[in-house]
Amino acid sequence: MLLAFLTVLTLPFGPAVAAEAAPAVVQSSPSAAAVPYHIVRPGETIKKIAAFYHITPAQLRAWNGIIKPNQPAVDGVLNLAKPQAQLAGWRTWAEGVTPGQVNWDPAAKCPVVPAKLRKVWVTYIDFYGASHLGSVVVNQAIAAQTQRVFRVLYRMRFRIQGMSPMSLNAPYLSDMGTVTAGYSCRKVAGTQTLSQHAYGMAIDINPVQNPMIRGTSIDPVNGSTFLARAAYRRGMVHAAGAVRAFTANGFYWGGRWHSLKDYMHFSPTNK
Repeated sequence: MLLAFLTVLTLPFGPAVAAEAAPAVVQSSPSAAAVPYHIVRPGETIKKIAAFYHITPAQLRAWNGIIKPNQPAVDGVLNLAKPQAQLAGWRTWAEGVTPGQVNWDPAAKCPVVPAKLRKVWVTYIDFYGASHLGSVVVNQAIAAQTQRVFRVLYRMRFRIQGMSPMSLNAPYLSDMGTVTAGYSCRKVAGTQTLSQHAYGMAIDINPVQNPMIRGTSIDPVNGSTFLARAAYRRGMVHAAGAVRAFTANGFYWGGRWHSLKDYMHFSPTNK
């Protein structure tokens, strides 16, 4: 499994566009331009997937930019037809932020000043298979780690529902609770303890598809349809798949906690 995961890092950038409508649609979504897709499960290979859908391995590799002998990564999403558009090449950079960009309020006594934060820009693939430039704000101490994580996710062909700026990347979505994000000066829900997000030391990925479960509480509430974690659905993370992009780069996963399960949450502090 480790070899299979590492080989995905060598995959060249290729095409991808997927299917299925996203929730909270307020404008026309791009689903009409998407092609059918398959989410990769453990043990699946190009040959097995191609046989199941009655297409050739050569077609499947061509539509997804996978060169022999590389195999697809668990939680990756494969096109089952020729996509209409090519993916953009991978890009990333980090830049400083202004107090206004992070809603800085000295009265709130946030533990990290804006000068210690970085806006990390990365190329990501949305739920329809289109590539975008999106950003996540994190502590400068984990900016490089964050770039490495999203590079792996991109090469895995993992789908992310939305990243800032949403007005450009996903204007058809009105629910900002769907956004993959990092820094937020706030406390842990139901406590007086500052969240690791307030330090810029945590990232939440696809919150709806990877909700937090504390007793009978589910956050976000529309994540209740994703409680069956053995399922493989677009944007979900699993220990054998997308989770490894984070853990291989120094992050811990909230999905392994015992007092609660926070499937969206990754932090190098394990908090």
